[in-house]
Amino acid sequence: MRLSTRISSVGESTTIAITAQARKMQSQGLDVVSFAAGEPDFETPAFIKDAAKAALDAGDTKYTPRSGEKLRQAISAKLASENKLAYPPERIIVTFGGKHALYAAFQCLVNPGDKVLIPAPYWVSYTEMVKLAGGEPVIVKASSEQGFKITPQQVLEAASTGAKILVMNSPSNPTSVTYSPDELAAIAQAVLKTNLIVFSDEIYEKLIYGDTKFVSFAALDPALMDRTVTFNGLAKTFSMPGWRIGWAAGPGDIITAMRNLLSHETTNPVSFAQAGALAAYTDPRSAQTIESMRVEFEKRGRHMAQRLSAMPGVTCVRPTGAFYCFPNVSAHYGRSIGQTAVTNSTTFAKAALNEARVALVPGVEFGDDDCVRLTFATSLQQIDKGLDALEKMLK
Repeated sequence: MRLSTRISSVGESTTIAITAQARKMQSQGLDVVSFAAGEPDFETPAFIKDAAKAALDAGDTKYTPRSGEKLRQAISAKLASENKLAYPPERIIVTFGGKHALYAAFQCLVNPGDKVLIPAPYWVSYTEMVKLAGGEPVIVKASSEQGFKITPQQVLEAASTGAKILVMNSPSNPTSVTYSPDELAAIAQAVLKTNLIVFSDEIYEKLIYGDTKFVSFAALDPALMDRTVTFNGLAKTFSMPGWRIGWAAGPGDIITAMRNLLSHETTNPVSFAQAGALAAYTDPRSAQTIESMRVEFEKRGRHMAQRLSAMPGVTCVRPTGAFYCFPNVSAHYGRSIGQTAVTNSTTFAKAALNEARVALVPGVEFGDDDCVRLTFATSLQQIDKGLDALEKMLK
């Protein structure tokens, strides 16, 4: 066999594949509305781009020492002031996006056969990263009836199998639900009764809506600082997906191991992209920039959820963070839509693309085959255009 067993078990990211398919259809002249990729439609703020341009003009195109001293200092200050977490720069690593940070951490902590608890619905890459590290994903199911949130009892029961890591993602991709501080605190107390290490993916921390409150998992109890790795990045908060700057903060031995791995793998993230990230975390204009995007996302999410819930045979949990709707469409399974026999989320998504020219992601890829994922990281005009077509298809 030419390919390794390890890579043969991993497929392409579905969100990327469907986005690419939608763009191909658009290039062929077809009018497709894409709700597939979780990519903010706003421009990167001008002051961030200006900082990167200035770095280029100043010749900042060389290797950077220890993955960006100044940027790690800025992240350390941000964590202290906003998240109540005292991570010195030495316990922070800057990576090629938040995805890269998670991948490196799994590689450094997971041994062959180690179990990793992943609440479902989950982001599509968690399970594949675990498998690439030789681990075993253990899915902890959180249904729509329980608000797509796992319970402390589920954590204790799943941990009893000898699991090593629990992955938490709040606000969540794909469900856009957010655990309240009390809900997270209860899960934290369950974790402290086990030997679990927590990977807390907080990439959507600034995109929260209504009266929702965000809290970092490691800040819930002093004992969690040595049991938690916090992951974040700039793609969602600052509309910088193409800049590929993410980071992780955690216990010194884990961050050192990740740094050693990356010294052989990537050396350092792009130097002038780091300059833009430094501006994002230090320029006083950032707060208003973030808030203006957050307000617009909240309006779009409320609108999309209301429209989806009004469609026949569709139910949708209200988004409290991130920028996704994850409606249950299983009432339509067993019928034919156009030329497609709809039996699951994959065939529903196929029908939506072929009949309504709407690209969305099957929920089965996130661990829930009753649902599909739509992003509202696009204009209200596009949202209504796509939902009009979807509603017409369902009727």
